[in-house]
Order: sequence, then C-alpha cells, then structure tokens
Amino acid sequence: MARTKHAGQKGTKGQKGQKGRKSTGGKGPKKGQKGQKGRKGQKGRKGQKGRKGQKGRKGTKGAKGEKGTKRPRRYRPGTVALREIKKYQKSTELLLRKLPFQRLVRNIAQEYKGDLRFQIAAIAALQEATEAYVVDLLVDTYLCAIQANRITIMDRDLSLAVKIRGDKL
Repeated sequence: MARTKHAGQKGTKGQKGQKGRKSTGGKGPKKGQKGQKGRKGQKGRKGQKGRKGQKGRKGTKGAKGEKGTKRPRRYRPGTVALREIKKYQKSTELLLRKLPFQRLVRNIAQEYKGDLRFQIAAIAALQEATEAYVVDLLVDTYLCAIQANRITIMDRDLSLAVKIRGDKL
C-alpha cells in the first residue's frame, strides 16, 4: 500500500516527525459519518481557513442583509472609475445639471446688473463653454500631478496649470 508524502520524516535521528499513514486508496468518509478528521485548510469544513489569510465565513456568496435584501456588488478599486471614464468620454451630454447652472449664471449676472433676461440658447452656450473650459483645465491639472509623480490632483496642480495657461481667475 502507498504511503503519504510525509513518510520520509519517520526515521530521522533526534527529531520528532510525523509518522507515515497508510492510505486506503478509496474516498474519505462522507459527511455525517464518523471518521478521520480532515486536515487544516481543507475545503468544505466549517470554521476552518480555506485560503491563507482568509477566515471561513458562512455564506459569503450571495449574502443577504438583515432584512433579506441583497448587498450591492463590491468592485475592485478603479474598476468603477474606469467604467465612468469610458461612459463620459462616449457621451456628448452636459455634465452639469441645467437648473443649478442657470441659477448660478443669474446670481452672478445680478451682481453686475439687476433685472437681466436670458434666452435658453444663451445659457446653453454658456454652459457648453464653461464645461469645455473646466474639463480642459482639469486635464492640464492632471498632467501637472503626473509630472510630480502623483496620481491625485491637488490645488497646487490647479494653480500651476492656470499660471502656465496665463488665465486670470
């Protein structure tokens, strides 16, 4: 009969090793039957580790919350961001909502002259130009952050991009 791979440790001098076990060549005991206990890390056992550093959790897949609602899927960092980048690069719609932008334009215009009226097309043109400027400025800001060996943009990157462009804010 065959022995397990630990059989070579048996005869070493001065060391306590595992004794070799004879295998029967058949399948192990079925669930519910009494028999030998499985080794640590064996799949399908409750309360034991499956992978290194991962505790045996009950019902990880498809786990439901307290009220029976399914928890939202947890994506790896960066996956959702890349998906959003692709989505917004494909689309041509405006990024800012129309009404908040319209209120902002009216508040700024009221500081200079009260009782001004705007055509809808004029506010739409202002919004298009504003969004194009902000997106272009953020691209330059991101390039400044990359130049500084960073991924996160900071206010100093924005101010540097504005200085290089020669804009006055």
